[in-house]
Amino acid sequence: MKDDGASSVIWTNWTQDPRWVDIKRPYSVADVLRLRGSLQIEYTLASKGAERLWNLFQSKPYVAALGATTGNQAIEQVRAGLSAIYASSCQVAADLNGAGEMYPYGGLSPSDSVPNLVRSINKSLQRADQIHYAEGKTDIDWFAPIVADAEAGFGGNLSSFELMKAMIEAGASAVHFEDQSAIAKKGSLGGRVIVPSQVFIEKLIAARLAADVMGVSTLLIARTDANTARFITGDSDPRDRKFITEQRTSEGYFGFRGGLEAVIARGLTYAPYADLLWYETTAPDLKEAQRFAVAIHERFPGKLFAYNCSASFDWSRQLDATTIRNFHVALSAMGYKFQFVNLAGFHSLNLGMFDLARGFRETGMAAYARLQQSEFELAESYGYEAIAQQRFVGTDYFNDVAQTIRGSEPTSPKESAVTQLAASAHASDPKK
Repeated sequence: MKDDGASSVIWTNWTQDPRWVDIKRPYSVADVLRLRGSLQIEYTLASKGAERLWNLFQSKPYVAALGATTGNQAIEQVRAGLSAIYASSCQVAADLNGAGEMYPYGGLSPSDSVPNLVRSINKSLQRADQIHYAEGKTDIDWFAPIVADAEAGFGGNLSSFELMKAMIEAGASAVHFEDQSAIAKKGSLGGRVIVPSQVFIEKLIAARLAADVMGVSTLLIARTDANTARFITGDSDPRDRKFITEQRTSEGYFGFRGGLEAVIARGLTYAPYADLLWYETTAPDLKEAQRFAVAIHERFPGKLFAYNCSASFDWSRQLDATTIRNFHVALSAMGYKFQFVNLAGFHSLNLGMFDLARGFRETGMAAYARLQQSEFELAESYGYEAIAQQRFVGTDYFNDVAQTIRGSEPTSPKESAVTQLAASAHASDPKK
């Protein structure tokens, strides 16, 4: 097997780069090179995104993100100033998955549904970058890192290996896997079922190996659902037995005593194999988050965490306004570097259309006029650009392409379409 010094480069990176402190790989550099093949393919979006996301975690108190269901939503998130994007399997299951169906969770969707969403988001961000760059605008880095949801890996170790590869090929910067059973999904359908600790560790190893084989430092996030788990698929791992009860189900599952103690135990077990830890919870409980963080940091100082500021929480009823306003900052002080709202895209998309449709039914064009006025105001005050749909999707860019092919000089962009449309509306305002 031809080496060309690659093994020395990889080993030096693993052992000397602070990025890999306390990260355990139960395989060798030789294994990686053997499985890689003779040609090293570059995955620019995934590689650059992973590097950028890691640097953000090192330089910022926290990184906040919202779930995006479409590429257009991702563009708006970046334009509004967010520095990362979350791609949820539950959102893609609800709409636009590979089966063309509407499902309650990602496990029912084809396994390529989230990679396809990630690819679509990256294509949209690339178009936004091309449009602005052709106009001489470089003030926004459009290629925001994407954190993608791999669910439970859609099968066993090999499925997890292949899914991680698909995420990287699509341009994901970070990927999270969860220790729920890929078969007995999901909590809302009758009690969460988790897998033995070692079973999940092997999936994390499979995902890390896939990233190493592809030569990308993809961030790996380990999520545990032990907090609300009521069953476990087997008792093979001695580390799980203190939480297993005598209860058995007709499917053969064992009862499991979930809770924060089980969450901490699993977090400590998963920590050597993941870059960030995430425990799923049912309420925005800062004291619970603190207890988890302290317990992990006693064994793994500086370990980073992710926190799902879930759309399932009833925020205004469970917390007062001051606590909600300071929630990100409080979590960041504990080490929760990635904080996101998983289903933000789903809820904003549906609420926006419902509100418009209701108003349209009741007041006709007055409802749409209100929406349009809001667009004008956001365009003028904050740079919102989707009000000019043709420019937003690339009409000027492709005119530039066509003129370049013909050999004529491209017309330099004059007043932006957003400004023109806003000015036209202002000029025709009957109040003026």
